[in-house]
Amino acid sequence: MKNDATADMQLFTLIARHGSLAAAARAVDLTPPAATKRLAALESRLGVRLLNRTTRSLSLTSEGETYLQHATRILAEIREMEDAVSQGRATPRGLLRVNATLGFGRTAIAPLVSAFSARYPEVEVQMEVTDRPIDLVDSGFDLAIRFGALPDKRLNARRILSNRRFLCASPGYLERHGTPATLADLAQHRCITHRQNDDAYGIWRFLHHDHTEVVKVHGMLSSNDGDIVLGWALDGHGILIRSEWDLAKYLDSGRLRIVLPEFTLPDADLFVYYPSRRNQTIRARAFIDFLVEHFRAPV
Repeated sequence: MKNDATADMQLFTLIARHGSLAAAARAVDLTPPAATKRLAALESRLGVRLLNRTTRSLSLTSEGETYLQHATRILAEIREMEDAVSQGRATPRGLLRVNATLGFGRTAIAPLVSAFSARYPEVEVQMEVTDRPIDLVDSGFDLAIRFGALPDKRLNARRILSNRRFLCASPGYLERHGTPATLADLAQHRCITHRQNDDAYGIWRFLHHDHTEVVKVHGMLSSNDGDIVLGWALDGHGILIRSEWDLAKYLDSGRLRIVLPEFTLPDADLFVYYPSRRNQTIRARAFIDFLVEHFRAPV
């Protein structure tokens, strides 16, 4: 890391983002003692304490909050300036920070990042997977990949995959417990629930004849992990809501069957979203186009 004001700002914003000096040091290839020395030199130069540090935690002082606010803005402006200067270059390059959901990010997006890196070796990709949606601006990500409704309507978004959702169950479960004929029948069935963020637990919403029907379901199994609940449905433990992306191979093989197909569930389309189209970098546009090319989704 260069010994200048920009490097100090980069280190401090990383400390604030990770909540850990050691994690920030690793991100910029410094040892923790070296990062501690850099932070102490910064505070000495400014004549103020930026962090309250204990053996177990750290927090920003009011001066640290002010420094972080300005440093985040200045670093963003520097990136924007560099991107504007390099717009004429045909080859994408530079740092691209990508966020994706845990399971899908690991199984689907990570291999695409690998392929993208092979095509554009001058782009440095930092990928993080998280359970909950993140604030793109505050967290410093260039883009995020998420299923379903966007968490912030102010963001720009591009759909990269249409993805319907269905009720499904294994043939074995349906043979033992019968196939529901109406939504009301679901109350008599074991339903496997996927706990997602702040969604109401055990509440399923359907669209039928231009109106919404809400069903409260019950079951013995629930999890916040989509792969886990899908596995339980495959084992015959109950009825589950999953998207066609997850179900396709199991429906084709007959291991799962769709039930109550006449009732429509809210879609779980896959979106890539980003803060601003005007300031979007060449590398971000290249990555988004790469995703769309792979999934062959409508623009």
